[in-house]
Amino acid sequence: MKKYKLITALAISFWCAACGQNTTKETQKPQKQPLKIQPTMDLSKITDSTVKQAIESLQNGDKNWYSFFTENPVMTDDGHTVDFKTFFSNALGNEKFLSIDRVENEGKNIYGNFKAGKWGTFPVFFKFHKNAEGKFERLDIGQNK
Repeated sequence: MKKYKLITALAISFWCAACGQNTTKETQKPQKQPLKIQPTMDLSKITDSTVKQAIESLQNGDKNWYSFFTENPVMTDDGHTVDFKTFFSNALGNEKFLSIDRVENEGKNIYGNFKAGKWGTFPVFFKFHKNAEGKFERLDIGQNK
């Protein structure tokens, strides 16, 4: 008799567990993840074509960024001289403008909101200085306070 009670109890347990499962087709389909569409930032405010192309390269993390500059451009970050190539070897692909808020100096000074990797997001300026050949010989960047 104990054997039948045990079998009946086990059968009821399995039946209850099976009834609690949702077996509709909706739950059996793998869940689709929404596509993360990276919006393209509007660069139309930038009137200097070389600056615009350089910023496009920066935004895309493209190493073509370096081609817009002289071999050893001067660079300052918040007024402190830094090594251009070392700085952008870490920044390129990790840092970019989130918005372009203002453009001055015939399109060579860019002000906007910037995502600086692990440092966070804050308003910045980029000031490009061209040489006679049209390459950038200096870049000054910093927080726009």
